Amino acid sequence: MYRSALLCTLFLLPLLALSQEPENRDRSNARQRGQNIREFLGLGAPPDPASAKKGEPLFKLNCSGCHGEDARGAQGPNLVRSVLVLHDENDEAIGPVIKNGRPQGGMPAFPQLSQEDIHNISQYIKMQVELAANRGTYGRQYANQRSHTSGDPQKGKEFFEANCASCHSPAGDLAKIADKFPDASAMQARFLWPASRGPAHVTVVTRSGQEVTGTLLKSDDFDVELTDSNGSYHYWPSDQVTVKPDDKLQGHRALLPKYTDADIHNVTAYLETLR
Repeated sequence: MYRSALLCTLFLLPLLALSQEPENRDRSNARQRGQNIREFLGLGAPPDPASAKKGEPLFKLNCSGCHGEDARGAQGPNLVRSVLVLHDENDEAIGPVIKNGRPQGGMPAFPQLSQEDIHNISQYIKMQVELAANRGTYGRQYANQRSHTSGDPQKGKEFFEANCASCHSPAGDLAKIADKFPDASAMQARFLWPASRGPAHVTVVTRSGQEVTGTLLKSDDFDVELTDSNGSYHYWPSDQVTVKPDDKLQGHRALLPKYTDADIHNVTAYLETLR
Protein backbone atom coordinates (compact mmCIF):
# COMPACT_ATOMS: atom_id res chain seq x y z
CA MET A 1 0.00 0.00 0.00
CA TYR A 2 2.75 2.45 0.96
CA ARG A 3 4.74 1.47 -2.10
CA SER A 4 1.75 2.12 -4.34
CA ALA A 5 1.23 5.55 -2.75
CA LEU A 6 4.93 6.39 -3.20
CA LEU A 7 4.90 5.38 -6.87
CA CYS A 8 1.75 7.40 -7.44
CA THR A 9 3.34 10.45 -5.80
CA LEU A 10 6.53 10.12 -7.85
CA PHE A 11 4.45 9.86 -11.02
CA LEU A 12 2.23 12.83 -10.25
CA LEU A 13 4.88 15.27 -9.04
CA PRO A 14 6.36 15.99 -12.51
CA LEU A 15 2.88 16.40 -13.95
CA LEU A 16 1.94 18.76 -11.13
CA ALA A 17 5.10 20.81 -11.69
CA LEU A 18 4.35 21.05 -15.40
CA SER A 19 0.74 22.05 -14.80
CA GLN A 20 1.88 24.88 -12.52
CA GLU A 21 4.10 26.48 -15.19
CA PRO A 22 2.01 26.71 -18.39
CA GLU A 23 2.76 30.39 -18.84
CA ASN A 24 6.52 29.86 -18.62
CA ARG A 25 6.32 26.98 -21.09
CA ASP A 26 4.21 29.04 -23.49
CA ARG A 27 6.71 31.89 -23.36
CA SER A 28 9.63 29.55 -23.93
CA ASN A 29 7.88 27.84 -26.84
CA ALA A 30 6.95 31.20 -28.37
CA ARG A 31 10.54 32.39 -28.13
CA GLN A 32 11.76 29.19 -29.77
CA ARG A 33 9.18 29.46 -32.55
CA GLY A 34 10.15 33.08 -33.07
CA GLN A 35 13.85 32.20 -33.30
CA ASN A 36 13.14 29.39 -35.75
CA ILE A 37 11.14 31.71 -37.97
CA ARG A 38 13.86 34.39 -37.75
CA GLU A 39 16.42 31.86 -38.98
CA PHE A 40 14.12 30.61 -41.73
CA LEU A 41 13.41 34.16 -43.00
CA GLY A 42 17.04 35.19 -42.70
CA LEU A 43 16.25 38.16 -40.46
CA GLY A 44 19.08 39.98 -38.73
CA ALA A 45 19.27 40.88 -35.08
CA PRO A 46 15.90 41.93 -33.60
CA PRO A 47 15.44 45.72 -33.53
CA ASP A 48 15.50 47.45 -30.18
CA PRO A 49 11.92 48.57 -29.32
CA ALA A 50 13.10 51.51 -27.20
CA SER A 51 15.32 52.87 -29.98
CA ALA A 52 12.60 52.27 -32.56
CA LYS A 53 10.14 54.23 -30.45
CA LYS A 54 12.58 57.15 -30.29
CA GLY A 55 13.11 56.89 -34.02
CA GLU A 56 9.41 56.95 -34.89
CA PRO A 57 8.86 60.74 -34.56
CA LEU A 58 12.21 61.41 -36.25
CA PHE A 59 11.24 59.20 -39.17
CA LYS A 60 7.82 60.78 -39.48
CA LEU A 61 9.26 64.28 -39.30
CA ASN A 62 12.03 63.75 -41.84
CA CYS A 63 11.13 60.72 -43.97
CA SER A 64 7.41 59.92 -44.00
CA GLY A 65 6.52 62.54 -46.58
CA CYS A 66 8.22 60.41 -49.23
CA HIS A 67 8.34 56.93 -47.68
CA GLY A 68 4.98 56.86 -45.86
CA GLU A 69 4.29 56.95 -42.12
CA ASP A 70 5.15 53.27 -41.71
CA ALA A 71 7.99 53.17 -44.29
CA ARG A 72 5.86 51.24 -46.77
CA GLY A 73 6.16 53.82 -49.51
CA ALA A 74 4.36 56.90 -50.80
CA GLN A 75 6.08 59.15 -53.32
CA GLY A 76 9.35 57.43 -52.44
CA PRO A 77 10.12 53.69 -52.37
CA ASN A 78 8.90 51.11 -49.87
CA LEU A 79 11.72 50.73 -47.34
CA VAL A 80 10.36 47.48 -45.90
CA ARG A 81 11.34 45.84 -49.19
CA SER A 82 14.57 47.77 -49.70
CA VAL A 83 17.61 45.59 -50.36
CA LEU A 84 19.79 48.20 -48.66
CA VAL A 85 17.70 48.04 -45.47
CA LEU A 86 17.55 44.25 -45.46
CA HIS A 87 21.35 43.97 -45.80
CA ASP A 88 22.13 46.58 -43.15
CA GLU A 89 23.50 45.27 -39.86
CA ASN A 90 24.84 48.21 -37.84
CA ASP A 91 23.70 51.33 -39.74
CA GLU A 92 26.67 50.95 -42.11
CA ALA A 93 24.37 51.08 -45.15
CA ILE A 94 21.38 53.09 -43.90
CA GLY A 95 23.46 55.70 -42.06
CA PRO A 96 25.33 57.22 -45.03
CA VAL A 97 22.15 57.38 -47.11
CA ILE A 98 20.28 59.29 -44.40
CA LYS A 99 23.25 61.57 -43.70
CA ASN A 100 24.19 62.32 -47.31
CA GLY A 101 20.94 61.72 -49.17
CA ARG A 102 20.61 60.46 -52.73
CA PRO A 103 20.42 63.53 -54.95
CA GLN A 104 20.02 61.42 -58.09
CA GLY A 105 16.87 59.90 -56.60
CA GLY A 106 15.42 63.11 -55.22
CA MET A 107 16.31 62.34 -51.60
CA PRO A 108 17.79 65.26 -49.65
CA ALA A 109 20.65 64.97 -47.16
CA PHE A 110 20.02 65.24 -43.41
CA PRO A 111 23.35 66.48 -42.02
CA GLN A 112 21.63 67.90 -38.93
CA LEU A 113 20.76 64.43 -37.62
CA SER A 114 23.10 63.02 -34.99
CA GLN A 115 24.48 59.49 -35.13
CA GLU A 116 22.04 58.53 -32.37
CA ASP A 117 19.14 60.00 -34.36
CA ILE A 118 20.19 58.01 -37.43
CA HIS A 119 20.49 54.82 -35.37
CA ASN A 120 17.00 55.32 -33.92
CA ILE A 121 15.53 55.97 -37.37
CA SER A 122 17.27 52.82 -38.60
CA GLN A 123 15.76 50.82 -35.72
CA TYR A 124 12.29 52.18 -36.54
CA ILE A 125 12.63 51.10 -40.18
CA LYS A 126 13.88 47.68 -39.12
CA MET A 127 10.95 47.41 -36.72
CA GLN A 128 8.63 47.80 -39.71
CA VAL A 129 10.50 45.00 -41.47
CA GLU A 130 10.19 42.89 -38.32
CA LEU A 131 6.46 43.47 -38.02
CA ALA A 132 5.90 42.67 -41.69
CA ALA A 133 8.08 39.56 -41.84
CA ASN A 134 7.63 38.08 -38.38
CA ARG A 135 4.18 39.29 -37.38
CA GLY A 136 3.06 35.82 -36.35
CA THR A 137 5.47 35.65 -33.44
CA TYR A 138 6.36 39.23 -32.58
CA GLY A 139 3.05 39.99 -30.88
CA ARG A 140 1.71 43.43 -29.98
CA GLN A 141 4.48 44.84 -27.79
CA TYR A 142 5.01 47.68 -30.27
CA ALA A 143 1.32 48.40 -30.90
CA ASN A 144 0.11 51.94 -30.42
CA GLN A 145 -1.61 52.62 -27.15
CA ARG A 146 -4.80 54.63 -26.99
CA SER A 147 -4.06 58.19 -25.92
CA HIS A 148 -5.68 61.56 -25.35
CA THR A 149 -4.52 65.14 -25.45
CA SER A 150 -4.31 67.72 -22.69
CA GLY A 151 -4.19 70.76 -24.98
CA ASP A 152 -6.35 73.91 -24.93
CA PRO A 153 -9.00 73.75 -27.71
CA GLN A 154 -9.45 77.53 -27.84
CA LYS A 155 -5.73 78.17 -28.34
CA GLY A 156 -5.71 75.37 -30.89
CA LYS A 157 -8.54 77.07 -32.77
CA GLU A 158 -6.59 80.34 -32.81
CA PHE A 159 -3.50 78.58 -34.22
CA PHE A 160 -5.65 76.78 -36.79
CA GLU A 161 -7.32 79.96 -37.99
CA ALA A 162 -3.98 81.74 -38.31
CA ASN A 163 -2.11 78.94 -40.08
CA CYS A 164 -4.47 76.34 -41.52
CA ALA A 165 -7.79 77.96 -42.44
CA SER A 166 -6.62 79.04 -45.90
CA CYS A 167 -6.61 75.36 -46.98
CA HIS A 168 -8.92 73.60 -44.51
CA SER A 169 -12.38 74.24 -43.11
CA PRO A 170 -13.94 72.79 -39.92
CA ALA A 171 -17.31 72.85 -41.70
CA GLY A 172 -15.90 71.44 -44.96
CA ASP A 173 -13.09 68.93 -45.39
CA LEU A 174 -12.53 68.63 -41.62
CA ALA A 175 -16.18 68.24 -40.64
CA LYS A 176 -16.43 65.48 -38.00
CA ILE A 177 -12.74 64.75 -38.47
CA ALA A 178 -12.37 63.45 -34.90
CA ASP A 179 -14.82 60.62 -35.63
CA LYS A 180 -12.54 59.31 -38.38
CA PHE A 181 -9.62 58.49 -36.10
CA PRO A 182 -9.41 55.90 -33.30
CA ASP A 183 -7.78 58.31 -30.86
CA ALA A 184 -6.13 61.70 -30.52
CA SER A 185 -2.61 60.43 -31.18
CA ALA A 186 -3.60 59.00 -34.56
CA MET A 187 -5.19 62.26 -35.62
CA GLN A 188 -2.19 64.23 -34.34
CA ALA A 189 0.20 62.07 -36.35
CA ARG A 190 -1.89 62.57 -39.47
CA PHE A 191 -1.84 66.38 -39.44
CA LEU A 192 1.82 66.53 -38.42
CA TRP A 193 3.04 63.99 -40.97
CA PRO A 194 0.34 63.57 -43.62
CA ALA A 195 1.04 60.87 -46.15
CA SER A 196 -0.01 61.33 -49.74
CA ARG A 197 -2.92 59.18 -50.85
CA GLY A 198 -3.30 57.79 -54.32
CA PRO A 199 -0.76 57.68 -57.17
CA ALA A 200 2.41 59.70 -56.76
CA HIS A 201 2.99 62.35 -59.42
CA VAL A 202 6.63 63.18 -60.09
CA THR A 203 8.96 64.79 -62.60
CA VAL A 204 11.96 62.73 -63.67
CA VAL A 205 14.99 64.69 -64.85
CA THR A 206 17.58 62.85 -66.94
CA ARG A 207 21.30 63.62 -67.06
CA SER A 208 20.77 65.47 -70.34
CA GLY A 209 18.19 67.72 -68.71
CA GLN A 210 15.10 66.14 -70.25
CA GLU A 211 12.04 66.25 -67.97
CA VAL A 212 9.23 63.71 -68.01
CA THR A 213 6.21 64.22 -65.73
CA GLY A 214 3.74 61.50 -64.90
CA THR A 215 2.51 58.88 -62.44
CA LEU A 216 5.26 57.01 -60.61
CA LEU A 217 5.01 53.25 -60.99
CA LYS A 218 8.23 52.22 -59.26
CA SER A 219 11.23 53.83 -57.60
CA ASP A 220 13.83 51.77 -55.74
CA ASP A 221 17.58 51.27 -55.54
CA PHE A 222 17.70 50.09 -59.16
CA ASP A 223 14.79 51.28 -61.31
CA VAL A 224 12.51 54.25 -61.89
CA GLU A 225 9.33 53.69 -63.90
CA LEU A 226 6.39 55.98 -64.71
CA THR A 227 3.60 56.60 -67.20
CA ASP A 228 3.17 60.09 -68.63
CA SER A 229 -0.10 61.96 -69.29
CA ASN A 230 -0.41 60.21 -72.67
CA GLY A 231 -0.17 56.80 -71.06
CA SER A 232 3.32 56.11 -72.42
CA TYR A 233 5.63 53.99 -70.27
CA HIS A 234 9.13 55.24 -69.33
CA TYR A 235 12.02 53.47 -67.59
CA TRP A 236 15.46 54.57 -66.35
CA PRO A 237 18.16 53.11 -64.11
CA SER A 238 17.80 54.96 -60.81
CA ASP A 239 21.39 56.24 -60.80
CA GLN A 240 20.87 58.05 -64.11
CA VAL A 241 17.93 60.28 -63.20
CA THR A 242 16.67 62.62 -60.47
CA VAL A 243 13.11 62.18 -59.20
CA LYS A 244 11.29 65.34 -58.09
CA PRO A 245 8.01 64.66 -56.26
CA ASP A 246 5.02 66.94 -56.79
CA ASP A 247 4.75 67.93 -53.12
CA LYS A 248 1.16 68.97 -52.40
CA LEU A 249 1.83 68.82 -48.67
CA GLN A 250 4.43 71.57 -48.54
CA GLY A 251 2.16 73.68 -46.32
CA HIS A 252 2.18 70.96 -43.65
CA ARG A 253 5.93 70.56 -43.85
CA ALA A 254 6.45 74.32 -43.58
CA LEU A 255 4.61 74.29 -40.24
CA LEU A 256 6.79 71.60 -38.65
CA PRO A 257 9.58 73.94 -37.48
CA LYS A 258 6.96 76.47 -36.37
CA TYR A 259 5.02 74.21 -33.98
CA THR A 260 5.81 74.24 -30.29
CA ASP A 261 4.82 71.23 -28.19
CA ALA A 262 1.95 73.32 -26.79
CA ASP A 263 0.77 74.20 -30.31
CA ILE A 264 0.66 70.53 -31.29
CA HIS A 265 -1.44 69.55 -28.27
CA ASN A 266 -3.67 72.60 -28.63
CA VAL A 267 -4.42 71.95 -32.29
CA THR A 268 -5.11 68.29 -31.50
CA ALA A 269 -7.50 69.33 -28.72
CA TYR A 270 -9.30 71.66 -31.13
CA LEU A 271 -9.64 69.00 -33.82
CA GLU A 272 -11.02 66.64 -31.17
CA THR A 273 -14.00 69.01 -30.84
CA LEU A 274 -14.91 68.59 -34.53
CA ARG A 275 -17.44 65.78 -34.15
